[in-house]
Amino acid sequence: MTADVYLPATYARGVPYDRFRELRETHPVCRVGEPAVGPWPPGPGFWAVFRHADVRHVLRSPEVYSSYLGATQIPDPDTEADLAFVRSMMLNQDPPAHARLRRIVAAAFSPRAVRELEAVIEARARALVDAVADAGAADFVELTADLPVRTLAHLMGVPEEDRRLLFDWSNRVIGYQDADYAGAATADPATLSPMGRAALAHRPATPVRPDGSAISPRSREALADLTAYAHALADHARPGSVLARAREGGLTRDEFETMFFLFAVAGNETLRNGIPGGLLTLLDHPGQCALLREKPELMPSAVEEILRYWPPVMNFRRTATRDTTLGGVRVRRGEKVVVFHASANRDERVFPDPDRFDITRTPNDHLSFGFGPHVCLGARLARVQLRAMLGTALHRLPGLERAGEPVRLTSNFQNGLKHLPVRWRTGR
Repeated sequence: MTADVYLPATYARGVPYDRFRELRETHPVCRVGEPAVGPWPPGPGFWAVFRHADVRHVLRSPEVYSSYLGATQIPDPDTEADLAFVRSMMLNQDPPAHARLRRIVAAAFSPRAVRELEAVIEARARALVDAVADAGAADFVELTADLPVRTLAHLMGVPEEDRRLLFDWSNRVIGYQDADYAGAATADPATLSPMGRAALAHRPATPVRPDGSAISPRSREALADLTAYAHALADHARPGSVLARAREGGLTRDEFETMFFLFAVAGNETLRNGIPGGLLTLLDHPGQCALLREKPELMPSAVEEILRYWPPVMNFRRTATRDTTLGGVRVRRGEKVVVFHASANRDERVFPDPDRFDITRTPNDHLSFGFGPHVCLGARLARVQLRAMLGTALHRLPGLERAGEPVRLTSNFQNGLKHLPVRWRTGR
């Protein structure tokens, strides 16, 4: 039982790559304990998968390793009702039901649709950077946060004045293990639209129930304000938006609500963590950063290496549909199987000198966007935003460097930063 790779506190200190390396060599599929964390009860434990080949095998075999049976987060949902709710999400479906949901919204993320957004994203990145250029210093996490939020708001048809709600929902759901994020409420009711203010009235007053037990951040109960907003916004959905496509696609009530939840949270949080993590990685490797400044044409391969080196999502869960063998280990039907992308991306069997950051690395078969039927639908859009924000910052902020220690997000799921102080030269 190696509970260290489960505990959120481990990741608050940094991703345990040395531990992953040890386990890849000695126990590539091993039993991991699931102790209680704060108000969250203990779980039965799970099989952790650390090697690249085994991770790929699990992700491409939904008939054996199901996203649907127990959903895709390590902790089990609290109740059968909670499980039924999250099962309706595209992320937590198996083929063929998964393909049906994916087809409904796939056109919004097609190569053509993403190309049409590129100029808008690049202009927004420049505007964000230019707004602070004369200051000489900023928190890059805060500076970056508005780009994915604005992009999502555009895709989903969320009014400009309500975009801060997307920020708060992401913090509450993804950052629930971090005390600074679990109760996020930064949206100012006075600046929200009428439907935004109305949605806030549905937000749970407390993250715990009367008996003191924690409310799951992924339950309908905890997401009451998000789902109320989704239905209100759908009544005014812009034609062609993700929300309009979802509503017109014949989704059930649960499917519609969890589709909104998925895009409002997952499409936001991954970039909020990946872009600052990418910049930190570049600043911590000044030779590679200088090479990228000198040869900006390397940005596409640099982004792939950033994704390998700093995977925004560190793991995903599956549940065994039958007794099977994985990595020489007997896995029983109904047991949790958790693949660790962060470990697979450093597997020596696939990546020569895997702990070296090399923006010219090719091939680069990282698994940061998953593999198989659940490969990330928004991967193209994520790459565009990474290129735009990092390229703009390096080009328009001369002498960009760290101005203090970064502060990590306490999470065993998202590889995130809460603060990244940076500074640069100005003309003053």
